[in-house]
Amino acid sequence: MRTLGVDLGRVRIGLAVADEILRTARAVTTVVRRTEAEDLAAIAEVARDYEVTRAVVGLPLNMDGTEGPSARLARGFAPRLEAALGVPVELFDERLSSFEAESRLRARGLSAREQRGQVDAEAAAVILQGWLDRRAP
Repeated sequence: MRTLGVDLGRVRIGLAVADEILRTARAVTTVVRRTEAEDLAAIAEVARDYEVTRAVVGLPLNMDGTEGPSARLARGFAPRLEAALGVPVELFDERLSSFEAESRLRARGLSAREQRGQVDAEAAAVILQGWLDRRAP
């Protein structure tokens, strides 16, 4: 069973995958946002390629746990993604995922310019890894 991690942004959508055996999330790709229909189709193509059986969408809560516009965007997007993929979709608190993703990429020696194209997919991996770790026995 494979799980798709999704970091939903207003400009780009980061995607990551993990399987239940290895329990390690890895960044896959970034989708540049166009229309919602095109975004969902692009995500569905990746989901088919990796044969995912569920998806986890990052829920960007404020540091105090409240929800702002980005969290409402994710909550609205999740059911439409579920319909497009035909698999269950869960929301997972993604506070500080972008910060962690940037730190990981910096540790790999990537410049700020090089990070720009990879940070969203890496953030999706951070979100997905957090979800996996929370489910660990």
